[in-house]
Amino acid sequence: MLSEINFGLIAMTVAIVFYLVPVVKLAPTLGFKVIPLVVVVLIGVVMMIVEFVQTVRASKDDGDK
Repeated sequence: MLSEINFGLIAMTVAIVFYLVPVVKLAPTLGFKVIPLVVVVLIGVVMMIVEFVQTVRASKDDGDK
């Protein structure tokens, strides 16, 4: 159980860094046009976090089989 949480947190961290690189690179050139990209990235990150929490709760409810 603990290893699943650790691996999940590592995977989410890597994914967030992967998503933020284009945003940071494009922000100076696009200006305010980067806002929709930021919104889409944030929606994806929130969905990823919700899925992680649901998966951890489901595995906890199953009793770590």
